[in-house]
Amino acid sequence: MSERVAVLGSGRMGDALVAELAPHHTVLWGSRDPERIAARAAELGATPVDHEAALAADIVFLALWHRDEVPFVSRHRAALAGKIVVSMANPYNADYTGFTTSPDTSAAEVLAAAVPEATVVGAFKNTFWGVFERPEFPEGLSDVLVTGDDQDAKDRVMAALAPMPFRFLDAGPLDRNRTVERMTLLARELSTRYGHHPHVSWRLLGQATPEPTVAS
Repeated sequence: MSERVAVLGSGRMGDALVAELAPHHTVLWGSRDPERIAARAAELGATPVDHEAALAADIVFLALWHRDEVPFVSRHRAALAGKIVVSMANPYNADYTGFTTSPDTSAAEVLAAAVPEATVVGAFKNTFWGVFERPEFPEGLSDVLVTGDDQDAKDRVMAALAPMPFRFLDAGPLDRNRTVERMTLLARELSTRYGHHPHVSWRLLGQATPEPTVAS
C-alpha cells in the first residue's frame, strides 16, 4: 500500500532513503533549503519542501543528527500529533568514540519522550549510509532492525519499507534500541579498524528469509 511519507534531512542517509522510497510512495523531502535539493528531488521523484511542510505526511523519517532531531520534534509537537515518527539517529559524541546518552536509555526513547503526541518507531539505526548502495553481503541481505512499542505503527513502517532491498526484522519494543544503537557503535569501531567502513551491517545468521505471501 502506498503511503504519504516524509524524509527530513538532505545528507547521505536522507538522499539514500528518498531514492529507495520514492518509486513506491508519495515522498515529501524536507530540507531547510528546498531549492538546494530541487534538482535531486526531481531526479528521484520526490517533492522538495521545507521542514514544516513535510510534517503533512503520515510517516515521518528523521534523517537528522540526534542533537538536531530532539529540538525539532519539541518545536513541532502539535504538528506531529498522531503521526508515526521514525527514529534513525544514533547519539554519537563529537569524535564517534561513544554516545551522549546514558546506558539506561537510547536516542529513540529520548525522542519519544520529547514528542509524546506521536508514535515513535526505530529503524535503520544499524544501517550505515554505504550499505544502501550495496545492501547484499556474502551472508545475504543486510538486516534492518525495527523497534517500537506500538505494534500497528511498527507493522505499518515495515510494510512501507518492504519494497527496499533489505531484510526487515521486528526487533521488539523501543527500549531494545539501547542494544541496537550500541551494536552500531561497535560495528563502526570494528569496520573502521579493519578498513571497510561504511559498508558494514548486521545480519542474524540462521534466520531464514520469510517467503513472500502470494494472494490467491
